[in-house]
Parts: sequence; C-alpha cells; structure tokens
Amino acid sequence: MGRFKPLSTAPVPERAILVGVDLGRGDWPIEESLAELARLAETDGAEVVHTMVQRLDAPVPRTFIGSGKAQELVRLVGALEADVVIFDDELTPSQQSNLERIVGEPTKVIDRTALILDIFGEHARTHEGRLQVQLAQLQYVLPRLRGMWSHLVGEQTRGGIGGRFGQGESQLEVDRRLVRRRISWLRRELKQLELRRSVQSKARWDSGVYRVALVGYTNAGKSTLLNQFTNADVYAKDELFATLDPTTRSLELEEGRKITITDTVGFIQKLPTTLIESFKSTLAEVRAADLVLLVVDAHDPNAEREIVAVRSILSEIGAEKIPSVVVYNKCDLIDEEQRAHLAAAQPDSQQISALEGTGVRGLLYRIAQEASRGDTLLTVLVPYDKGLLMKMVHERCQVLSERYVQGGLMATVMASARMAETLAPYVCEDDGQEPEGDAQ
Repeated sequence: MGRFKPLSTAPVPERAILVGVDLGRGDWPIEESLAELARLAETDGAEVVHTMVQRLDAPVPRTFIGSGKAQELVRLVGALEADVVIFDDELTPSQQSNLERIVGEPTKVIDRTALILDIFGEHARTHEGRLQVQLAQLQYVLPRLRGMWSHLVGEQTRGGIGGRFGQGESQLEVDRRLVRRRISWLRRELKQLELRRSVQSKARWDSGVYRVALVGYTNAGKSTLLNQFTNADVYAKDELFATLDPTTRSLELEEGRKITITDTVGFIQKLPTTLIESFKSTLAEVRAADLVLLVVDAHDPNAEREIVAVRSILSEIGAEKIPSVVVYNKCDLIDEEQRAHLAAAQPDSQQISALEGTGVRGLLYRIAQEASRGDTLLTVLVPYDKGLLMKMVHERCQVLSERYVQGGLMATVMASARMAETLAPYVCEDDGQEPEGDAQ
C-alpha cells in the first residue's frame, strides 16, 4: 500500500490575476479596493497569484486597460498559468469580449460584478434569495449573450442564400427571448413575495412592535450580534457575504417592551446595481425599520469609508431618514487610543464586541432609549374582555404602574405613537372611571 500515494479529492483553487485601473478620483485607494477584491476572490474559492494596476485618466473604450497592459496581461496569464482574470470595475460586454479574445482560451475574464454575483449564487439559501440572485445574474448576462455565440454568428459573413439568417443569430435570439421570459417570471414571483412581506411588515406595524434593522458592511459581525442579542443560531462566519437572507428574531428589553431585530445582507463598495434592484424586497425590511444599527468593524482600517458606503446604499433604497446608531464592533481587537479616535469620529456611537458580549448590555439600553423616544404618558382602562389588548400593553409599552379595578386593567404606561393611537379609546383619568367613548 505504501507504494501508492492517495490522490486528493479536494477542489483545486483557480489561479486568479486581479486587474485595477486607478483613475485618481475614487473614494477608496486602488490598493484598498484591490485588497477587498482579493478577499472576494478568496471567498469564491480562488487563489490570487498576481495583482496588476494601471493609472489612467479614463478607461480605454475597447479593452478598459491600455494595449501595452493588455499584452503584459497575456504574458502574465501564460507565465503564471492563470485560470481567471478579475477586473475591479464592471466591464462593458464589448470590453469583456475583446479581452477574452486577447487573453485567449481557456482563461476566463470576469469583473467584480460577476464575482459578487457568483458568491451570492453560492450563499443564497432561501427560495426568495435564490430568485433574487438569479434575477441579478440574468440581467447581467443578457447584454453579454452575443459573445457566447460568436463562433456561429461568424457564419453569416459567408453570404449566399440564407446568409442573412445565420444559425448563430437564430440561437442568439432564442436565448435572448428565453432569458427575457425568465426575467419577467422572476420579477412577477419577487413582486408576489414583496407583497407578502409588506403584509407581514404591516402586521408588525399594526401590532406596535418596535423594529430594529442591523445593516453594515459585509463581515462586520451583524449575525454574531443578532446571536448575542437573542441566543439565535444564525449562521455566522468570518467571510464575505456569509449571510444573504434576512433573519428576524424577537427580543424583550429589560423594561418589558418587545422588539424585533432583523439581520440583513451585508453591503460592499461598488455593489452591483442589479443586485440592489433585485434585493429591494429584502431591503424593504430596512426601509420598514424604526431604528437602524449601522454595524462597523472597528478593527478594519477602512471603517470610516465603509460607513460612507453603507449610508450611500441606504440612501439608494430610501432609508436614509430612518434614525440610526453607529455600532463599532470587534472593539476587543483595538487599543484605547483607537477607541478614543472612533469615539471622536462618531460621538454618538456605541462600542462593543459581539463575540465576547462586551458593551452589548449598554447597546440594549441605547435601543431602549431610542424605542422610548417620542413615547406618550397615558393612563388607560382596558376592559377584561380585551385580552389581546392587555397582552399588547404589557409587551409593547413600558408599564409604570397597574392595578385591576372593576372595569378592567388600569395602567399608566409609556406608549409609542402607534400604541397611543391603538389605546386612544381607552384613555382615562386614574380614578377608576370608564374611558370616554365606546371602550367595550
């Protein structure tokens, strides 16, 4: 047996070359952007073997990079035996096709958008998540179909009878029609899911539940924080886009008020527009929130840039006006001087370690403060036959005092605007008298 060496069945990682163009006007330094691209590539199972940078005033229309750099890329691909070339910016269909022709088979040429879509496709777990990813992928693929049939389209140039109806063009049109039909079906399905989600969201609104959404850059620790808050068993791992599907859990604050906390998909700079569009039904959970916790990796040197990137996406989905609190996570990995710097940069922020539980109690107190902001002091008499309303008073309000009297439950509470509206018919003076109006 010793003569035979067992063969490994582990998948061999693809060898990747990263390419970035420094236009001198981006929010992120090109080195940082490419470092993030390397993490994305590694998340997708690739091994980065080389990084290439070119400084240009504007991308070259035909190949994105200059002709000299393109030839250098060809030599690197051969020397390093690269399987894939990944560009840090989105390529046009023609640029991608031209680069594939120059680099030659079997090496693939993709861009950041295709890479992120591939990662999303791998990590989507729920039915809705898979539909959203598939929609984004098809919207990306549709304008790029021509290159897939170029070897057949070439037959049209031969001329002669039927020369105008090349086999490739026929196949291309069939594919386009099938893709458009699938896109239409996916949009209808997602619309139905969005309507269902809005009904659930309205039910939570009507019930008076205070809703908190966790948003932030991917890998900031949102899922770990949700697990720390609620003892949930949400998948949490040190990788980009570990969680795609929103998860909502309920939590009771010390004052007795029940709230919901939703973990959402992580953001990233240069997040593809098609993905933002496709995930709008999921991101509706953020738009419907009463409070946004913007979770940031305090240990990341790009923390402040990440806050800007997340706020930009919140603005894109119409959630920029929702009250928010910046939460610096992973503060166990930084020193006191760095913590002081973060506190100065964001004076109203909270500093925690979700993994160790440090600062989480203080964050919950801050959430309770935000949930109580705008509350109204009310004294209500809830009749005994309104059992559900009694339950809501205990779960949705901060009960300051209560006693049972002849007419029902007499309680003095701090109530949110929604609960104050619900309780309006039962408001009374604290003397045991029946409330004004029909409380029965």
